[in-house]
Amino acid sequence: MNNSHFHSARYQAGLSLTELMVALAIGSFLMIGAIQIYNQSREAFVINESIARVQETAQFAMDTIEADLRMASNWGRNSRGLAVEGRSLIDDADPTNLNPPADCGARWVLDLGKPIDGNNNSFGLACLPTADAGTAQANSDVVTVRRASVAPVLPANGRFQIQSTRIQGEVFKNGLVPNSFEPPADPAFPAQPTDPSATHNLLVNSYYVAQESELIPGVPTLRRKTLTMNAGASVVEDQEVAPGVENIQLQLGIDVDQDNTVDRYVNPGDPIYDPNAAAGYVPGARVMTARIWMIVRSVTPEFGIQDSNTYKPGDLATALTLEDGYRRMQISKTVLLRNART
Repeated sequence: MNNSHFHSARYQAGLSLTELMVALAIGSFLMIGAIQIYNQSREAFVINESIARVQETAQFAMDTIEADLRMASNWGRNSRGLAVEGRSLIDDADPTNLNPPADCGARWVLDLGKPIDGNNNSFGLACLPTADAGTAQANSDVVTVRRASVAPVLPANGRFQIQSTRIQGEVFKNGLVPNSFEPPADPAFPAQPTDPSATHNLLVNSYYVAQESELIPGVPTLRRKTLTMNAGASVVEDQEVAPGVENIQLQLGIDVDQDNTVDRYVNPGDPIYDPNAAAGYVPGARVMTARIWMIVRSVTPEFGIQDSNTYKPGDLATALTLEDGYRRMQISKTVLLRNART
């Protein structure tokens, strides 16, 4: 009995020093491996999160402009801007004395012969960026879109609107359907498909890049000048769209022989599609597509980022190589105008 107790106690005496050191070594290696896996996973998460945020900004900015571009040249019930009375003419920006807001000029509102326009590698608008946005980004384009709202609306005094049929249209803002159009059967409701004409709001947006975001100081941002209403009067507002957009470029696909296909791409401001141009305009030329490029960056710098890529979207005057610790991506898209074809 005593012998048995002695042997049992000897076997339960514990680990030797050698066994303990081996166990500690193995445990240390396992802990080091676990910490390394954790750090790598955390780093991958941070990188993926940063990439996702830049992609989300790029997608949102592109979707916003694309929705406008795709509906350009929609004037309600027809798609012919040159058939809309009250539009800007070669020698008269406001032929029917509608008195648009003076900020960006009458032609900015009423130049319906150019449903898509812009400025190439410059700001170029008469209305400057809002003071809180600083100055416009150098070597970035401006994209201007003119169109009518998709859904019919009721006439509203003070708002720029278009009354249209299948063959003609007219701009007005006094809340009264122009005399040359038969009003809807029930003036208390927007026009129905069976009514001879319909009222639509005139929409004008100019997208540009400002050097300073109001939401995130120190970050460039996509903004837009937009025609809207305030206190019963038409005004031009400057709205922030997407912080992080650093540059935007535009090229327009032009059909010059009216066969509903793009014959060439030109920069915004080219006289080939401008019916008010003194020279260079090709009668019947229409904008069929719009190519958009954007450079989008993260809102904060990231440690270890080494971006040696050269960015030169569209006809950007100076290629950009910016090794400043910010994550960037370049995106592009070609948008077909739904209302451009005959």
